[in-house]
Amino acid sequence: MSTPAPSPLAVVDVSPETAPERQEEVLTPEALEFLAALHQRFTPRRDELLALRAERREGIARTGTLTFLTDTRHVREDPDWRVAPTPEALQDRRVEITGPTDRKMTINALNSGARVWLADFEDASSPTWENVVGGQRNLIDAAARRLDFTDERGRRYALRPPEELATVVVRPRGWHLDEKHLRDRERPVPGALVDFGLYFFHNARRLAADGTGPFFYLPKLESHLEARLWNEVFVFAQDYLGVPQGTVRATVLIETITAAFEMEEILYELREHAAGLNAGRWDYLFSLIKNFRDGGQRYVLPDRNAVTMTAPFMRAYTELLVRTCHKRGAHAIGGMAAFIPNRRDPEVNARALEKVRADKDREATDGFDGSWVAHPDLVPVARESFDAVLGDRPHQKERLREDVAVEAGDLLGVDTLEAKPTLEGLRNAVQVGTRYIESWLRGVGAVAIFGLMEDAATAEISRSQIWQWVHTGVVLDDGQRVTPQLVRRIAEEDLADIRAELGPEAFAAGRWNSAHELLLRVALDEDYTEFLTLPAYVLLP
Repeated sequence: MSTPAPSPLAVVDVSPETAPERQEEVLTPEALEFLAALHQRFTPRRDELLALRAERREGIARTGTLTFLTDTRHVREDPDWRVAPTPEALQDRRVEITGPTDRKMTINALNSGARVWLADFEDASSPTWENVVGGQRNLIDAAARRLDFTDERGRRYALRPPEELATVVVRPRGWHLDEKHLRDRERPVPGALVDFGLYFFHNARRLAADGTGPFFYLPKLESHLEARLWNEVFVFAQDYLGVPQGTVRATVLIETITAAFEMEEILYELREHAAGLNAGRWDYLFSLIKNFRDGGQRYVLPDRNAVTMTAPFMRAYTELLVRTCHKRGAHAIGGMAAFIPNRRDPEVNARALEKVRADKDREATDGFDGSWVAHPDLVPVARESFDAVLGDRPHQKERLREDVAVEAGDLLGVDTLEAKPTLEGLRNAVQVGTRYIESWLRGVGAVAIFGLMEDAATAEISRSQIWQWVHTGVVLDDGQRVTPQLVRRIAEEDLADIRAELGPEAFAAGRWNSAHELLLRVALDEDYTEFLTLPAYVLLP
């Protein structure tokens, strides 16, 4: 029996007056047909996998633990399989820069001197329709080398010669987010398929021809079955456009605690398309809280800034990631340096840069093949750390790290931390959460807050810590118990400070009240909200 034709997709709740510039160039009839085919074929399985997430969470709530899978032991114990050889464009990834796909950022990131640019439709992007369509338009122009930009001061930005540009690796949205502006007769299309599909449709043939893609980062995976679904998407998409199988390469962010127990299985499912794994921080901690929120004091995290990558359970996770990647021939990519250099304060700048340097030195010494930065000024800092270890080599996959032996308990050893929750940590969680959400609701997903470049993962860990501390009755360093009343008082004081700092007119022009209310809702509701961005997305135009 032949497969029925996909239902046509429609753009909804977008008027001609509010449509993004050049929308018709992105949403061509042919591109929409491709998205409809992806939607028809893969969204039902996406739905099943989201249901499996909920079932697994229920199991964790019952048992209070996680372990390595028994039914995939044969994958882990088979010494022979490897991921496909790495394309030349992804051999050297010693410094990667991340950021949203607005026009200025696209040019600056490509020109930054980093080897790779993570072009972000996920945590560093607020998924307004303007950002979704405009980001795709900018990436099409970048692939065609016709990208430029002039700011309001008349300063012009243009791309450097092709050989000096970073390789683009696109991060689509996670499986859980839908795109409300694009739907068939029954339902919206998953945002992951929209972001992947539009980029792939418009750019895959061109990128494949010159060996620069298409390449992707895959976020928020919680199991190898979700990696298998992405692999099926890649196979279908390559066949659809006549691109050779194995052209796509994907790097998976290991940013959930469940995925940390399935690293080898994830690489195995994607082995013809796998490029590597990445070790995050805030999303990983957010996932720990989300999955073990019923686990009591054993799983209570201290202030987020006190949980560094040198904490024993975080070190177990990163060292296991390096060993897993190199055992299977994949790149191991380290975490983010989020510091924003401040040229007006040399002393603060020097201290912060020293911390960045120490962090990147540790990653390079541990065996990582590259790492992330959030600001172009940090590219030479990270490069220096990796140059010192790699020299002229593109990576260090030959370092198999066979000295690493990680057990399930090592990954779950939150109670090995000596730091405890503090009043200042609670206040910071409220402040950062409110400021980030307000910016996100205005369509800005990468936000400078207190000298750091923050994205949605920061807001997720902030509100999750508040929820955890309230529901476990944490007592802070000053003797106060964390209660809804204490959180509300701190949030009200912070909102008053913001209003006084900005003035009534600027305050009213923002989304501060909405941000304040949403933070309190997701931090204090009895039922834990799976993702902050789900209720926040409802508030976007």
